[in-house]
Amino acid sequence: MRLTVLGCAGSFPGPESACSAYLVEAEGFRLLIDFGSGSLSALQRYSDMNKIDAIILTHLHCDHMLDACTYIVVRRYDPSGPLAPVPVYAPLGAAERISSAYSQDSETIDDVYSFYGLQPGTFPIGPFSITVDRVNHPIETYGVRIEHAGRVIAYSSDTAPCEPLLRLAAGADLFLCEASYLDGADNPPGLHLTGGEAGEAATKADVGKLLLTHLVPAWVSEASIVDAAVAAFAGPVEVVRPGARYDL
Repeated sequence: MRLTVLGCAGSFPGPESACSAYLVEAEGFRLLIDFGSGSLSALQRYSDMNKIDAIILTHLHCDHMLDACTYIVVRRYDPSGPLAPVPVYAPLGAAERISSAYSQDSETIDDVYSFYGLQPGTFPIGPFSITVDRVNHPIETYGVRIEHAGRVIAYSSDTAPCEPLLRLAAGADLFLCEASYLDGADNPPGLHLTGGEAGEAATKADVGKLLLTHLVPAWVSEASIVDAAVAAFAGPVEVVRPGARYDL
């Protein structure tokens, strides 16, 4: 199983990264998790944009789904002919949100995407066993656990501290976890994690490696985020970068 970071900037694209988008591959199957602002560019840089087999959108904030609108053009108007609809697993209302952002006429996009509503539970996507659960964010948002051949990647999506996050991350080899806020600051409640909270979650879940993502470079000190995470988690900690690949 391979994880490729396509975009990792939090809330809006940064000077060096698109917003959240992560490619997970195994047995020739390509699963895209989130499709945030600017990430279609990175998808073309690090993979074949025509060969995505399935998409998970963890929630419908723009920094996690907006390039699913632009991707309609890729699949509908390919010079060799329209590409087959790709399955999209997302909160209810995703089809309407993507369609309305793509076209003011809210046209049907069934030729491009086949939508499946997310709800807490475990289900297969290609060779993967996927588990999702609601996490602590203002809109319907799902953390994700991806399992294949005895290895596990967990992804927090956007969340404040919560028990479902710990269950999803339990024993994961890689824990891709957001760390948007500085510890000690007057942060809005119920929205995001600090570096220290990400480290605490990694410790409680007993993960192998903590991968910090969704930092906001314009607003936070990366060094401070990392220092807080390292103080709370004794294992390896790394801030992800676009193009970084992790093989399990």
